[in-house]
Amino acid sequence: MLKQTLIHPEINLLLGRAGHHSKVLIADGNYPAYNTLGPNAELISLNLMPGVVNCTDVLKALTAAIPIEAANTMGIPADDPYAGQGDPPIWNEYRQILKHADVDVELEPIEKWDFYEAVAGPHHVLTIQTAEQALWANLLLTIGVRQPGT
Repeated sequence: MLKQTLIHPEINLLLGRAGHHSKVLIADGNYPAYNTLGPNAELISLNLMPGVVNCTDVLKALTAAIPIEAANTMGIPADDPYAGQGDPPIWNEYRQILKHADVDVELEPIEKWDFYEAVAGPHHVLTIQTAEQALWANLLLTIGVRQPGT
């Protein structure tokens, strides 16, 4: 029996095999998760019904399980109707979760098509597909280094 927050056996297996610079995508309900997997990535689908499971719950579990070196959101293209309205509300939720978990990283948007390329790359090891309904909720995490004694 695990005592840590993250208890999903397949996710734990994949994170245990990952190393520094490996990338984990928390995908929202609109993301084409299956056909954008990198060559070394696995897909875990947690999309039970709209909104269950959501991206913030997955982020909370991951912050308890892995060191996070970088957090990238999918940048909003200038021609998107959402552009110019400021950050999507879920990005502030991510910031609060990271802060609460003492993860000292800033959310850094990556242009939409560059985001897809980053996910398709060889460092991508895991996509966790959620049923998140918030727009622009995709979050690409880069695993950091476990410090001695932790």
